[in-house]
Amino acid sequence: MALEIRETFRVAAPVDRVWQFLIDPAQVASCMPGASLDEVVDARTFLGSVRIRLGAISASYKGRVRFDEIDEGGRTVRAVAEGRETGGGTAKGTLTSRLSALPDGGTEVIAEASIDLTGRVVQVGRGMIQGVSAQLFKEFVARLCAKLEVPVGELAQALPAGAPTPAESESIRLLPLVLSVFRNAIVRFFRRLLGRPVNGRPQGPRA
Repeated sequence: MALEIRETFRVAAPVDRVWQFLIDPAQVASCMPGASLDEVVDARTFLGSVRIRLGAISASYKGRVRFDEIDEGGRTVRAVAEGRETGGGTAKGTLTSRLSALPDGGTEVIAEASIDLTGRVVQVGRGMIQGVSAQLFKEFVARLCAKLEVPVGELAQALPAGAPTPAESESIRLLPLVLSVFRNAIVRFFRRLLGRPVNGRPQGPRA
């Protein structure tokens, strides 16, 4: 199953700081749910793993990520990744990130990914995978912003007691994300059906 993803987000941090973060695989992995950096092969090649869970379907991928383009002048980085699931599935893809400085001192990031998946994960269908991917990307961005926009000394105080920090690796818990995708789809359906905003639930006929 081939997927194309394009997302744009802003970070309230200088472009140089965001750039150094995105070319550091350890930093990036710390913000990706379920991802871990296992070995640094050389300056541009890294080995890692990702764990995912979707209801009764779970998968663990191990593979390699390589930076095949690092254009510091153009603030563009391109990574190629490939991994194999223990159950026989595969995941291959490329991710290109382009950074630009904003007038307010922040940074805009445009991320474009092409992904090809095989194995048990594709059983959930293209629409569901795309919806869940969007939710996971939002979580990644939230963790990245928490690291770059909040001073390290204040981050621990900002989190509730006992809450995991963005640097902690965990399995990707897709079930809550799937429920969120379903909820958003239902809201959009009733908005189209009734022709007016629906505040999170369908409205019955008026008396």
